[in-house]
Amino acid sequence: MSETLLDVKGLTCPLPVLKANKALRGLAPGARLTVLATDPASVADFRAFCKETGHALVAFGEEAGTYRFVIRKREDPPG
Repeated sequence: MSETLLDVKGLTCPLPVLKANKALRGLAPGARLTVLATDPASVADFRAFCKETGHALVAFGEEAGTYRFVIRKREDPPG
């Protein structure tokens, strides 16, 4: 399973989510995107983003002011 790292430290809402959305578009279904952010608002933003888009927030943590989100891209609907 592929995993991609996106460092958006120093960026504020809504840029971390917008950049993550763009990165997810380029990934295969089921791939993982790890996002590193420093904006405290990103916690609520990523939870809402995943709920609305169907991507899975599989892990979340915070260490020394850096938030780490692991998002699994949703499987594309059958076409």
